[in-house]
Order: sequence, then C-alpha cells, then structure tokens
Amino acid sequence: MAVRHSKLSQIEKIARPIKWRWRISSLQENPDKVRSANMRAIRSKNSRPEMAVRRCAHSLGYRYRLHDKRLPGSPDLVFRSRKKVIFVHGCYWHGHGCKRGGSGAKTNTEYWRPKIARNKERDKISVNKLTADGWNVLTLWECELNDVHALKVRLVDFLK
Repeated sequence: MAVRHSKLSQIEKIARPIKWRWRISSLQENPDKVRSANMRAIRSKNSRPEMAVRRCAHSLGYRYRLHDKRLPGSPDLVFRSRKKVIFVHGCYWHGHGCKRGGSGAKTNTEYWRPKIARNKERDKISVNKLTADGWNVLTLWECELNDVHALKVRLVDFLK
C-alpha cells in the first residue's frame, strides 16, 4: 500500500504543473476569462479597507455587528445601542472624487459610468432612509484610511 501511495504522489507532482500551465495559457488566450476571474476576486464584504476600520474600532473598545441586512444598504458596521452605522466605501466602486475614484474606467466606459452612478444613487438612498429612521451615518472612504491616528479620532468623535 505504501508503494502505491508514493507512486500516486509522484504522479500528482508531475500532473500539477501541467494542469497549471494549461490554466495560464487558456487565460492568456481569453482576456474575458481573466477579467471575469479578477472581478470574482473582488469582495464586497471583509475587504481590506473594511477590515482596517473594524480592527481600529475594536482596538478602541467598541463592539459592533456586521452587515445587518435588516437595515437599508446593509451597513458594514452597526452599533445598535448607539443607533449609529458606518459604511466603508471603496473609492473606485462608489465614485469618490479622489484620484483613485475620480478617474473612472479606462475600458468599457459605457457600462461602468452608469454602474458607478447607480452605486452612488443607491448609497444616497440608503443614507437617507437610515437618517429618516433616526440612525447616524458615517461614510469612510478607502483613501482616508491611510492615517490610522486620524481614523481613530474620527471614530471616537462619531461614536461618543
């Protein structure tokens, strides 16, 4: 049985690179598959900017709920007892005016301009519904998260 196992592992070692080369070559031949794979890898939850804000809020001693679907827009962080929510927006995806978000798409602009405009409109509607229901809303942009000290000050001011 041990001999058979070692032969299988040797075959697997040989077969893996062949399969991988096939995947790479097929992706290089079809750029739509590459784009599709890249878009699939972009997450809407637990993104790097969101995780940075979560770590910062937690280190300050605040406890929160994540992505409450009962609230409009499903805010990233929900502080129910304080009736406050935080949205963490990526500059590109939500059309921020900074250098990252203001440049827009370079390809397929007839799709991306209306898509990002719809995202901005949906964000505005969600914030209006939340404020109408008595919630305080803070929107943090990806470009604002580089300065950790400023982020902590902003969170403390908002959550007190």
